[in-house]
Amino acid sequence: MQLTSIVIPSCDGLILLKGAVAAIRNFTCQEETPYEIIIADDGSRDGTAEWCREEGLRFVSLPYNSGFPAACNKGMRMASGEYILLLNHDVTVTVNWLANLHRALASECRIGMVGPVTNYASGRQQVEGSYTTMEEFQKLAVAVNTTDPDNWEETPRLAGLCLLFTRSFYDHVGDLDERFSPGYYVDDDVCFRARKLGYKLLICRDALIHHEGSVSFREHDQSHLQALLKRNRELFIEKWQVDLDHYI
Repeated sequence: MQLTSIVIPSCDGLILLKGAVAAIRNFTCQEETPYEIIIADDGSRDGTAEWCREEGLRFVSLPYNSGFPAACNKGMRMASGEYILLLNHDVTVTVNWLANLHRALASECRIGMVGPVTNYASGRQQVEGSYTTMEEFQKLAVAVNTTDPDNWEETPRLAGLCLLFTRSFYDHVGDLDERFSPGYYVDDDVCFRARKLGYKLLICRDALIHHEGSVSFREHDQSHLQALLKRNRELFIEKWQVDLDHYI
């Protein structure tokens, strides 16, 4: 298996980032799925860069908060792997998560991106699960994360919290579109571009991860978020001359 570059954008989320990195290290087998971790520090003021140095992590520090797509783009340009995985800093991964995503991605040449299921996501990737602690969640994931091609589902859209794709896909489709900064519609845009180029997208229901959910936007009031959603929806329609409701 070739190297996977796990790119994690983070802005003032050091506590969550530490948990995300610890889970990757605890639940990802380097022998089966070798990986590197790249932190895209998006203008953090909480010691993220210093911690990355202490941990020996590759990282890039942006001078100010540029938003999710810009941070991801900076991180992806540093990637050494033949595979790239974008991962939110508020995600906790599980046993077999990366191996199962890889199996799905490799199952057909026209598959462009794959993503897991989770407790918190927009769209079809959200699933119900009964747990109150992360220990209970990890036990649940052991049962779910058994490789099963019958649990791979084609979809028109994947949420951007965890996306796996090849370097050749990235070279073909290109960077995330920074006009949608700081976020929202970034994942919709890259999924739409991928499908226009003939790629398929898969939900892997045999890969369950935990997502804390919308942490980066909780600091803003609802009026601000609604205004951002409205603006980026209009930008998407202007760019593609189509409304998302017409293809999702």
